[in-house]
Amino acid sequence: MNPSPPAPTTSPVAPSAEAGPSGDPAAGRTLVAGVGNLFLGDDGFGAEVARVLARRQLPAGVTVVDYGIRAMHLAYDLLDGWDRLILVDLLPGRGRPGTVHVVRIDPGSRAIRPPDPHGMAPHTVLAAASALGGTLPPTLLVGCEPQDVTEHIGLSVAVARAVEPAVDTVLRLLSELPAAAGGR
Repeated sequence: MNPSPPAPTTSPVAPSAEAGPSGDPAAGRTLVAGVGNLFLGDDGFGAEVARVLARRQLPAGVTVVDYGIRAMHLAYDLLDGWDRLILVDLLPGRGRPGTVHVVRIDPGSRAIRPPDPHGMAPHTVLAAASALGGTLPPTLLVGCEPQDVTEHIGLSVAVARAVEPAVDTVLRLLSELPAAAGGR
């Protein structure tokens, strides 16, 4: 029996101002990772937010990637020494469908599980990155309450309406982080 990971702490979140590899807070790199399965309705939320964000003007040093269900790809990319990680995914069980939350994920408090190359749950990805020898950056999850995760393509009305607020939330979090340099 696998224990459930501890519940993450919820917002309000003050983003970390930790320095990048050079010791200069302005030298940080941030990865914004949209995750989820677009074939399961609202589970495509992270991918849609990443798609919208990729068309926006972003601070230097910010990279947006739609990882979909490629958990191991994200885990390997985390080995590249990111200074911050913002995951965008569903976050069920916290309120009404379409509600957007910001959650700080504390890598030190999650339950350690063997990496699952087919799983995309944030704790699974973070465990895989740790198991591969990576050091996890400060991590935030911008999550949305789902309405429908049955097999079909397309977001429910409530979750589709949450895409722009989630994009705005990610942009706000990025603006609160130190200015980053050296984007990828």
